[in-house]
Amino acid sequence: MKLLAVLAMAFYLLAAFACVHNMLNPQSNRRYYSLLAALCAMLLHGLWLFDSVVLVPGQNLSMLNVASLVSLIICVLMTLLVTRFNIWLLMPLVYGFAGILLAADVLLPSYYSMYLETRPEVLLHIGLGLMSYSLLAIASLLAILLGFLNHRLKNHKLSNLPAMPPLMTIERYLFRLIFVGVVLLTLSISSGLFFLQEMFSPGKAHKAIITIVAWCVYVGLLWGHHRLGWRGRKVIWTSVAGSLLLTLAYFGSRFVREVLLR
Repeated sequence: MKLLAVLAMAFYLLAAFACVHNMLNPQSNRRYYSLLAALCAMLLHGLWLFDSVVLVPGQNLSMLNVASLVSLIICVLMTLLVTRFNIWLLMPLVYGFAGILLAADVLLPSYYSMYLETRPEVLLHIGLGLMSYSLLAIASLLAILLGFLNHRLKNHKLSNLPAMPPLMTIERYLFRLIFVGVVLLTLSISSGLFFLQEMFSPGKAHKAIITIVAWCVYVGLLWGHHRLGWRGRKVIWTSVAGSLLLTLAYFGSRFVREVLLR
């Protein structure tokens, strides 16, 4: 099955290069080549994850498997998003990072069995958490793009960039993603409080606390935008800060345990 991972990495690389080529040659009508390469990469990536996560005794939810799964979800959602409006500037980063995580997962295999078939409530909690994290990570990417475009606009350097959607459109999609992500994150936290007795047990309490702090950051951002009219740098930095907190909550301790202390 490693052949599937190698082919997926090759298609991710091809998709990233095709996106760069499309941006450097805006007159070209070959964007479907990059989308086709990305679709092949995501299909192979999904098959490899199905084999390495599901078709094993228990479910192997090691840190790198989960990170690779998140990158696949982000790739799928971003590919759908890019077909609606031009955010091709982000796609080489998205596809390239997915390929790098997949390579790390293949080169540094680890095992963390969960046996979720006996605990469907845990599967619900994990699924909601991964979807909310993916949406909020995409929102942070849009926030970074928004900040980059704002900076270029102030310095009158937008002319040498590929065609991009209006800044208001990017901001509107940004807050839609944050709202949906916060709703899913709320459901994930609630399901954990109701179903997981060990959520605040020693060794796991820090994850729950940091996740709740991140939730407060995002709720504060939505409130500030709706009630106080927050825009610009406040929105960008708050969105990135929330994403970093969630990353620390979901992967921080497991990175130390599964990678640094191996």
